[in-house]
Order: sequence, then C-alpha cells, then structure tokens
Amino acid sequence: MTQRTLMAALLLAVLSTNVQAQSPKEHFDSDTKRIATRYADDKKLCGDERDSSQRMQCLRDSKTEYDKAMAQARDQYKNAGKPGACHDCGKVTSIVVGEKSGEGSALGLIAGGVAGALLGNQVGSGHGRQLATVAGAAGGAYAGKKIEEKAKSSKLWTVHVKYDDGRQAAFNFDHDPKMLSGDRVQNANGTLVRR
Repeated sequence: MTQRTLMAALLLAVLSTNVQAQSPKEHFDSDTKRIATRYADDKKLCGDERDSSQRMQCLRDSKTEYDKAMAQARDQYKNAGKPGACHDCGKVTSIVVGEKSGEGSALGLIAGGVAGALLGNQVGSGHGRQLATVAGAAGGAYAGKKIEEKAKSSKLWTVHVKYDDGRQAAFNFDHDPKMLSGDRVQNANGTLVRR
C-alpha cells in the first residue's frame, strides 16, 4: 500500500511539473485552440436561432468575444517573456469625483412630516385644512428625508484603471486616493496601490 501511494505521489508530481513547465508559446497555442473551439461551438449555437436577424446578431456577438479573447491571449503571450511581468498592474486612466448620497432615516421622515403637518394646518378651514394638513405632512416627510440624505452625503472618488493585459476596472474610495491619471498602480487584494 505504501509503495502504491509513493508511486501515485511521484506520478502526480511529474504531471504537475509538466503543466508548470509549459513555455509561453505552448501556453499561447493551447489558449488559441481553446478559444477557437469555443468560437466554433458558439457559431453552432447561433445556427439554432430561428430568426435571421437574431442569428446574425448572435454571430456578431460570438465574433466580438472571439476577437476579445484572442487579443487578450496575444497580450499575455507578448508580456509573458518580460521579466517582472505583473498580471494585476496597470495605469490610471481617469479619476472621477462624485457625491455618494447619504441614507435617510426615520428621524428625517418624522421630523419633516410633523413640520409639514404644522404648516399645512395653518392653511384654510374645515375639510380644506384637513386636506392641507395631510398634504403638508406627506410633503414634509419627503422633504425631511431628502434634506437628511443631503446632509449625510459624502464625496466618492472613482479611479478607472486599464491593466497591462487590456482589462479595465474601477475602484471607489471614500477619501482622496492621491493618484493622478497616468500613475502606475497594482491591484493588491481588491484595492489600488501605487507602483
């Protein structure tokens, strides 16, 4: 039993080193075969569409996905031989500063409703006064909620990044990330750091 376990472990080790020892060219060739197979399968699926316009759209979409995958494989092959190639490295393309709206609570809703009802109660008489009170309460509640949301709003910095392999991503910060367009960055566990 021990000898079989040892042989199985040795065989597994040899197989894993063969997979890891794959050259960039071999990796590129296997990627392109996989991409071409997927494209052929997608085209077969498009043939099942009954409507010719849907069939043509399906073929266009398949070709777009094929072109995108091939471009990514070529970029990876081109960058694979470079020493120190970084898969999660890229360049900042833009930084957009916006405003993140705050969340309203029951306090703003209630305070606005009470203030609106008091103001509405000052208008008219009889059924008109009751209608104005209800309308004032509804309008005041809405206004109170919006005022509270505005008071609790904060700035939001969105940093757009284009990775070296062509992928794009956006990262949100609740503080100024102190980055500029064109800065070299790396994705480190879901956040950006300067390189």
